[in-house]
Amino acid sequence: RLRAAVRRRTIGGVRAMVLERQREPLQLRDLPLPEPGQGQVRLRVLACGVCRTDLHVVNGELKRPKLPLVLGHQIVGVTDDGRRLGVPWLGWTCGVCRYCLSGRENLCDEARFTGYDLDGGYAEHAVADERFCFPIPDGYPDLQAAPLLCAGLIGYRALRLAGDRAAGEGERLGLYGFGASAHIVAQVARHEGRRLFGFVRRGDEAARAFALELGCEWAGWSDELPPEQLDAAIVFAPAGELVPAALRALAKGGAVVCAGIHMSDIPTFPYELLWEERLIRSVANLTRRDGEEFLALAPQVPVKTEIEVFELEQANEALDRLRGGEIRGAAVLRL
Repeated sequence: RLRAAVRRRTIGGVRAMVLERQREPLQLRDLPLPEPGQGQVRLRVLACGVCRTDLHVVNGELKRPKLPLVLGHQIVGVTDDGRRLGVPWLGWTCGVCRYCLSGRENLCDEARFTGYDLDGGYAEHAVADERFCFPIPDGYPDLQAAPLLCAGLIGYRALRLAGDRAAGEGERLGLYGFGASAHIVAQVARHEGRRLFGFVRRGDEAARAFALELGCEWAGWSDELPPEQLDAAIVFAPAGELVPAALRALAKGGAVVCAGIHMSDIPTFPYELLWEERLIRSVANLTRRDGEEFLALAPQVPVKTEIEVFELEQANEALDRLRGGEIRGAAVLRL
C-alpha cells in the first residue's frame, strides 16, 4: 500500500522535489507537465542519481541556480516515443564559441547545466535537449545506470587527465575520497592495468574496507603517505587540504586532478611540493565525447554500480545522508 502511494502519479500534474530557496529543504510540489521545445525530448523519469553537486547547490556553495529549481542531472528516462535515454549535467552549449569549436564545449561560457540552469530529474517528467542525451547501454537497469551519468562521466574525464595509461602514464593512482565517482573510477582504472591506492577520512573504516574491496592494494587515511610514491592522484572530496596532501604523495612529474565542482580553500604550501614538474589541474563539466566514450567502455569493464535507493519523497534524506558521508557507492532516486 505504501509503495503504491509513493509511486502514485498526481492527476493533471507532475510530482517534483523543488528547491525554492538555497539552504532550505526541498519541497514536494505538483508542477505542470513540461512541454518540450524545439530540439527537446520529454522523458518520463525512471531514476535520478543524487550527486554531491546537488548538495553544493542546496548548501549555497554554487551561487547562481535558477530558483525555484528541480535538481538532478543523472537522469534515466523514457521518451514519449519509447527510447531510454540518459540526461547528464551538460544540458546545452552555444556551439559557436572558441571553446565549442575546439572540442572543449565543457568550457562554453554560455553553457547551461541540468539541475542548475535547467530543471532536472527530481521529478516524474523532465525535458532535455536531445543532442545532449545519451542512449543507456543495454544490460544496465535504470537504477544502476543513473550514477554512470555524472559520477561515471566526471570520473572518466578525471582519469583521462591523470595520464594516458596506454602511453605508460599514471600507473600508480591515488583516489582521495571513496564515494560515488571513485567507486566507478576504481573499476575502470583496474581494467586499464593501473595500481590503486585509496585515501579516506581518518577513522572511516567502512570507506577504507570499500576501497580495498574495489581493488586498491593499499587504503589508508587521507593525511597519510602511501607505501610508495604516486604517478597521479584524483581528489574527489571537496576538501582543499587534500591538494597539498596529494602533492606530498606524488613522484616527480605527477599530477593532482581535482574532480569536484566546488572545493574549500586550498591552504598555502611550499613550492617544493610543486617543483619537479608536478601539476595541479581541475576538471570542469564534461563533453559529449566523454559521454560517448565512457558509456561504450562501461559494459566492457564491466562497471558495476553499487547503489542505495530512495523514493522521490526521500530526496532530502538522501541529501542528508550524502552530506554525512553515509552512502556506500551512489544514492539514486526511484520514480
